[in-house]
Amino acid sequence: MGKIQKLSLALVGLVLGASLVACDDGRSGAQDAAKQLASAVAALDVGSVAFDGKDSGQANDRLKAVFKALDPAKPTVAAGELKLEKDTATVPLDYSWKIGAGEWKYTVSAQLKKADGKWQTVWSPELLVPGLADTEVLGTSSDTPQRADILGAGGAKLVTYRPVVHVGIDKAQLEAADPAGPAGKLARLVGVDPAAYTKQVTASGPAAFVAAITLRQAGRTITDEQIAAIPGARAIPDTLPLAPTRGFARAVLGTVGEASAEQIEKSGGALRAGDTTGTGGLQQQYDAQLRGTSGIQVFAQTEGLSAEQRQELLNNGRRVLFQEPMKPGTALKTTLDPRLQQLAEDVLADVGPASAVVALRPSSGAVLAAASGPGSNGYDTALLGQYAPGSIFKIVDSLAMFRNGMTPDSKVDCPPTLTVDGRTFKNAEGYPASSLGSVTLRDAFAHSCNTAFINARGKVSQAQLESAATSLGVAVEAPSLGAAAFLGSVPGEAEGTEHAASMIGQGKVLLSPLAAAVMAGSVAKGAPVSPQLVLNPNAAAAGSPAPSAGPTAAPSSSAPAPAKSSGKPVTAAEAASLADMMRAVVTSGHADFLASVPGAPVGAKTGTAEFGKDNPPKTHAWIVAVHGDLAVAVFVEDGGLGATTSGPLLKEFLTSAAG
Repeated sequence: MGKIQKLSLALVGLVLGASLVACDDGRSGAQDAAKQLASAVAALDVGSVAFDGKDSGQANDRLKAVFKALDPAKPTVAAGELKLEKDTATVPLDYSWKIGAGEWKYTVSAQLKKADGKWQTVWSPELLVPGLADTEVLGTSSDTPQRADILGAGGAKLVTYRPVVHVGIDKAQLEAADPAGPAGKLARLVGVDPAAYTKQVTASGPAAFVAAITLRQAGRTITDEQIAAIPGARAIPDTLPLAPTRGFARAVLGTVGEASAEQIEKSGGALRAGDTTGTGGLQQQYDAQLRGTSGIQVFAQTEGLSAEQRQELLNNGRRVLFQEPMKPGTALKTTLDPRLQQLAEDVLADVGPASAVVALRPSSGAVLAAASGPGSNGYDTALLGQYAPGSIFKIVDSLAMFRNGMTPDSKVDCPPTLTVDGRTFKNAEGYPASSLGSVTLRDAFAHSCNTAFINARGKVSQAQLESAATSLGVAVEAPSLGAAAFLGSVPGEAEGTEHAASMIGQGKVLLSPLAAAVMAGSVAKGAPVSPQLVLNPNAAAAGSPAPSAGPTAAPSSSAPAPAKSSGKPVTAAEAASLADMMRAVVTSGHADFLASVPGAPVGAKTGTAEFGKDNPPKTHAWIVAVHGDLAVAVFVEDGGLGATTSGPLLKEFLTSAAG
């Protein structure tokens, strides 16, 4: 290429570049400044923004003061279409705040000015909120609805607001006196740690009320006179959402208390300091439904007002910028029967190990009682426990055997012991010699002959066991329950000693007390029972997602996942044969102590399952029963034999329930 041609191209490029610069009206610079402003305001930090008429640091301090009441919320801010006129520009800023359950949206107009070749934002408090004056900041107020009740069968109030007193030291009443002495006396009176409480009182402010304990008004033994006798001590009346007693269905219902910092952080703005929220059980699962949503106001107020001035402003009306109305929670309806639940709690009151009583109505699947004993230490053994069921699983074995052509009158072989792949199985201690040898399936079931059922392993596959279990409503999901639960697991594959162990409810077979009651209930109903505890699981609080309609607890590492649905449902004829054999457990087997229970004839099955590595091994004690339209499972984790440990508990429950 010649020199003249190169020079021509260079001149063309120079002219073209000059024309592009000439056509630039400054819009891109203004747009960049507008985007920077929107991003900085959204971060609530405008320290890097150049302002006209305000130092950037002062503008940043002002912004933080204006929005302090909304902390920790931050807005999303978007810059709209910019309008340019020479060295000035205007741009709309669209704000959106998440305030409680609502969304506060507004638009302000930002002014930009070009000086010394740079675009700056013209400072105005109206950049932040429409109509905001230089001396104003935002304030908030909220109204929190009372928490909705948890109801039981027939609309009975299981959890409702009940009278309490907060007992503590009011330091304002002590004036300058040393609080240590009164604090120690009060701690000893109400039964809390004196050293810890005294330290808490001493460290609190001079006008603080420091609660030592909250007592139910009903039945409290510490009197107002005893409290008043201690200088500075007070009993402040209040109401709190409580069950009838401290332990009533506690593991199922959960508790209510002031939201922790962790709960507030995880709530995504739904909870604020001082709010009450559910912890554990149904209170946590359905917290949004029960809590409702607080009403909230955002308003403009003069900075630095005293409490009295703020109250006067409230009384005389204030400039409200945003308002979200309060929405009350929705009561949670459950099937729990207060009388039967309390009866179950009473039956387990003196049981040391983890334990449970579950009672349900087979005809509807309604869970009437789900009690976990004091030895469960707050764990929901009734619904979430995962335990080898032992011989109560022979109900499942028998159904599988019926489907292979047997009947209750079919003969089976019941030897004293049986060895499978080097492992010896035997019957429970005290097994009657008269029921050894060739006996009917009914007799083997009534006396719980382990060897007879293990002998059937060649004719009943593991897959057939799994299918029979799901036919009886266990080892499946529980979509209608409305609460976290474990409905059992039965592996579909097992061989040798593992399959033999499955035939007597051990190995990797696991049930919960709820699942055991479902299994027995399906026999009484003549069809699989689908348990139900919560009647309105989808009635979520407005503005909140509907709670899960029946999650299942994650199985342990040894438990296969539950089936999505049952196999071939148990038929009425199959259930009648199972009921016949369960009745024989009472009339001729080792649950004859249930014969005296009043009302309908009782059918039952006991179970004992070995666990651990002790010699002799520890055992889970089980018993299930059907009594009219009632199915009950009783479980004791470390309880010896089902008949001798869980049996008397069951008899006490059934006898009292029938009364």
